[in-house]
Amino acid sequence: MNDKVLRTLEYDKILAMLTELAATPAGKEACRSLVPMDDAQEIRDALANTTDAVTRQFRSGTVAFGGVKDIRDSLKRLAVGSVLTIPELMNIASLLEVAARVKAYNRKDSEEILPDSLDPYFDVVEPAPSLCREIRRCILSEDEISDDASPTLKGIRRQLHALDDRIHAQLNSLLLSSQDYLQDHVITMRDGRYCLPVKAEHKSRVAGIVHDQSSSGSTFFIEPIAVVRLNNEGKELELAERKEIEVILSSLSNQAALEADHLAADYEVLCKLDFIFAKASLSRKMKGSEPVFNTEGIIRLKDARHPLLDAKRVVPITVTLGESFDLLIVTGPNTGGKTVSLKTVGLLSLMGQAGLHIPAFEGSQLSVFPEIYADIGDEQSIEQNLSTFSSHMVNIVSILEKADPSSLCLFDELGAGTDPVEGAALAMSILTFLHNMKTRTMATTHYSELKLFALSTPGVENASCEFDVNTLRPTYRLLIGIPGKSNAFAISSKLGLPDYLIDQAREFIGEQQLSFEDVITDLENTRTELEKEQEEASRYKEEIKRLRERLSRSNENLEEKRERMMREANEDAKKIVQEAKSFVDETIRNVNRITDDTNIRRELEKERRAANERLNQLNEKLAYQAPAKKKSNRPETYHVGDKVKVLSLNLSGTISTLPDAKGNLYVQMGILRSSVNVNDIELLQEDTINGPAGAVGGSRKQKANASAIKMGKSMSISPEVNVIGKTVDEAVPIVDKYIDDAWLAHLEQVRIIHGRGTGALKKAVQGLLKRNKHVKSFRLGEFGEGSGGVTIAELDYGKKK
Repeated sequence: MNDKVLRTLEYDKILAMLTELAATPAGKEACRSLVPMDDAQEIRDALANTTDAVTRQFRSGTVAFGGVKDIRDSLKRLAVGSVLTIPELMNIASLLEVAARVKAYNRKDSEEILPDSLDPYFDVVEPAPSLCREIRRCILSEDEISDDASPTLKGIRRQLHALDDRIHAQLNSLLLSSQDYLQDHVITMRDGRYCLPVKAEHKSRVAGIVHDQSSSGSTFFIEPIAVVRLNNEGKELELAERKEIEVILSSLSNQAALEADHLAADYEVLCKLDFIFAKASLSRKMKGSEPVFNTEGIIRLKDARHPLLDAKRVVPITVTLGESFDLLIVTGPNTGGKTVSLKTVGLLSLMGQAGLHIPAFEGSQLSVFPEIYADIGDEQSIEQNLSTFSSHMVNIVSILEKADPSSLCLFDELGAGTDPVEGAALAMSILTFLHNMKTRTMATTHYSELKLFALSTPGVENASCEFDVNTLRPTYRLLIGIPGKSNAFAISSKLGLPDYLIDQAREFIGEQQLSFEDVITDLENTRTELEKEQEEASRYKEEIKRLRERLSRSNENLEEKRERMMREANEDAKKIVQEAKSFVDETIRNVNRITDDTNIRRELEKERRAANERLNQLNEKLAYQAPAKKKSNRPETYHVGDKVKVLSLNLSGTISTLPDAKGNLYVQMGILRSSVNVNDIELLQEDTINGPAGAVGGSRKQKANASAIKMGKSMSISPEVNVIGKTVDEAVPIVDKYIDDAWLAHLEQVRIIHGRGTGALKKAVQGLLKRNKHVKSFRLGEFGEGSGGVTIAELDYGKKK
């Protein structure tokens, strides 16, 4: 891509924005040197990287690359066996810490998404944690090695501290005994040796080595002979300390050399990821989207915005080029947005080919152009003695020499700066040449001749930037298929130019020209009216939609009321029938008591059974059947605790887990807990569920009344009770009664849901279970049963009387 178009379309400003978002030196350099590509697959790969990085940022947040330091020179030194300095080793540790952070970021992300184009980069990252820990253990800062870096270093420093204490004790003793000879009662350092400030006239009274003299000559800094030996020992220990530090740095360097390949790969990959995530951050900043690329020269931008303009104020444009036409001529008044439209198309093409997202609606299309040429702006050159027209023509000549069918050409005010008639003719000639060559071209102009040229030439289309004559302001909307007006007369009139001057100006324009302008005006008025009608039709559609929804809700309410009234009426009728049945039974029993004739009793009993059977039939007819509702087998329909029926087993139960990706979930049916698919269950409306068919007392005849009670309980008792949200005083009676009912229903195991909370409810429930004679044992729930939020109790039937 030629450098001139990059400058003309201000592509460098996009790179400056991108560079600010990178953190590493190499990442910033990659941003600054990013250029548009001309290979379609490379462009798609780069865009995929940007898109995947945006997706990760939206899902998991950003990842910081700020600690990545340039270690390439250090790696070269390691390759020849050199010992690294403390700052170099700290840079390596910083790099490894960033590598660990990036690796952890990828692990968190990979649990939630399918593999993407960034996985190969993350897979290369090797944090080398042992090396990083060792460097951080040994090096505290750029000026300090830890005492614990090695036992030898720790011993040396312990000796230094002890020796320092001895020296200070000796010097303090001398301070007290030589107060009259000293200038100040302080201990000073000269040339790394401890000294005393002795007055010049008393220097002979203090035995020792003179290390320095004050500028006035009144003070000599003398190292007393009593501490010379101690100072010498200190120097020897300091030399030993420096030697041991060299040994430690050498050891760390050797360890780093073993990881040199990983370190080099980490640096390259982290800088690459920094560059990719900078592109993602730029996309989020400008609310961009990934363009779809083709190689057919088709541009289809939807709601595209110029990225360098204020996003809150810029008006999006929709542009097509390269499908039914390959030449687009944009007309309209000055400051109407023609040049911005031109630059938007060119700049977004450059950004897309560089692997950047563009500020346009999702699904916008761009094409791969090996070269984009642009002649935009005033390029008048005083030094070269070129006028505005001449400088533009020099540029246009260069474009015409290089352009081909695979190029994109952009011209702003083509043919301007010279005689209008000649300028329009030249513009038509240049555009015809490019049109015949099938070069994708977009040009702006004021010339009416070019509007007629677009109307009369196949493959050429008009476009205009809308202008509101009433407010004298452009709307910046780009309208494809409609030529624009200059609006010079209308603008002049609004600004106060006398009408007679405007009328006289109209006389100077040919009748054909005025007629053409009137046609454009009619087209503009018709378009405006159609847009208003479309907006009104859209409002009507929305109103109809709202009314339809309101009517639907009203019908649903009426249906619910009808169902409720029918249900209440049938229930009243059933009560009447039941009362009649009870009355018949009572009458037959009274007659039986009065008569002793067995035959009469037998006949009466026969009649009673017939009457009851008839009443039962009438009862069934009165049973209200609600309209069948469409069954939903979507996994999101079901929730933990829902009552369902397992169709294949003909058993009812309670959902204990949410459906997985395949729609499988666990249902608790009494003591049976089974995995079933959502297609094999249906929701129940009952508050309780049926027990298993084989439960004791389910259908067998019992002789005692207790057995009848157990049968009733087993048909209605739930295998679990939920007391979450209850107080201890409220929950204990509920659980106590539930245990008695479950024991009567002969349930082997029950589930008490109390939640975790503060633990007070769990403690109270388990205290009750300990005291209850029907409870054999109890335990907290396991994984899949509710864990610590539930207690599972087994009931004891060995104590039954």
